[in-house]
Amino acid sequence: MSKKKAFALRINEDTMQAIEKWAADEFRSTNGQLEWIIREALKKAGRLPKNQKSSEE
Repeated sequence: MSKKKAFALRINEDTMQAIEKWAADEFRSTNGQLEWIIREALKKAGRLPKNQKSSEE
């Protein structure tokens, strides 16, 4: 498992509420949902590191 790095994120309140609802609908934590969204965007853009393409799905 890869190490995780914490960082502060400032986000619009309405956007955060939408993410929290989406996370609940998908039975994920808000943090897990944000990680999933970012990973999917990286995959779609072809920017996901090769060692993560299938290891965290």
